[in-house]
Amino acid sequence: MADTFRLTLAQLNPTVGDLDGNAAKARQAWEEGKSAGVHMVALPEMFITGYQTQDLIRKPAFVADAMRHIEALAQACADGPVLAIGGPVLEDERLYNAYFYLSAGQIKTRFDKHFLPNFNVFDEVRLFNRGPLRGPSAIGNDGPRMGSPICEDAWYPDVCEALSESGAEVLLVPNGSPYFRDKFPIRMMNMVARVIETGKPLVYLNMVGGQDDQVFDGGSFVLNPSGKLMVQLPVFDEEIRHVDFCRTDKGWEAVDGNKAMFPQTVEQDYRAMVESLRDYMGKTGFKKVLLGLSGGIDSAIVACIAADALGPDNVRCVMLPSEYTSQSSLDDAADVANRLGCS
Repeated sequence: MADTFRLTLAQLNPTVGDLDGNAAKARQAWEEGKSAGVHMVALPEMFITGYQTQDLIRKPAFVADAMRHIEALAQACADGPVLAIGGPVLEDERLYNAYFYLSAGQIKTRFDKHFLPNFNVFDEVRLFNRGPLRGPSAIGNDGPRMGSPICEDAWYPDVCEALSESGAEVLLVPNGSPYFRDKFPIRMMNMVARVIETGKPLVYLNMVGGQDDQVFDGGSFVLNPSGKLMVQLPVFDEEIRHVDFCRTDKGWEAVDGNKAMFPQTVEQDYRAMVESLRDYMGKTGFKKVLLGLSGGIDSAIVACIAADALGPDNVRCVMLPSEYTSQSSLDDAADVANRLGCS
């Protein structure tokens, strides 16, 4: 019986609708994990389609194409570690937000999201059906039994409790959790509650990147059964990290690893604005922006965000003076453009 288990966390940035591109990212992460000798490579919630898909997910042809990409990944990644990836599945005319474990050329296990968020930016009750509770899945012949509560499922005790009681030894939680100010402590508080309740280590894997009016901040982490933080990934950056677990007389525990330091709150707010603009532009194909520069603070901040997101060569600032515009406003606007290197 093996006493070690290695898991790759792929905190990556998918693009909604880009099935080929997202599948290629998943395959590259799997190749890196395979080279590192891992037993499992994990990607976030709904990674194959990107998140959130909104009404795109209601197109049967799109869902079918997403499943073809999942099945193709299973075939392509048959001779190595298990690949865990999120995507939609249509079964008996019911659509689920699912998470797949791919192994030996096929879909070995599927978890369906049970708690569907229906508040703020989320509208999943309208888009998906509520999935049933399922038991865990063994990884290999002697690895841990894994269970995957999907995002919202880990914010309540029910799904984690059901997985633990049916034999799960490690909880892997794939997420598409968008940023808001000081959200990380709220996430951590809820995940610590789950590990204290279940006595199982928990892996919180979040995506990064912007999609329309949302930006996902990553910040993935690993907790041991005591609630102790063992591994911490950075916020907003893509990263592939290998995490080790060992079997003890008390069960599986994560090995202490690198812990990224977080920027302060205001810097995270600013980074969220930069990343959301950069990804909105990049994922829709826009390359340049035009903005009015008044000489005031608001437009100066907008110009800074745009220059950091897109590069100053892709930002054009325009002054539209009137009879009421002071010379100092014109001077300040010109100074901002010059300092940023924008035309």
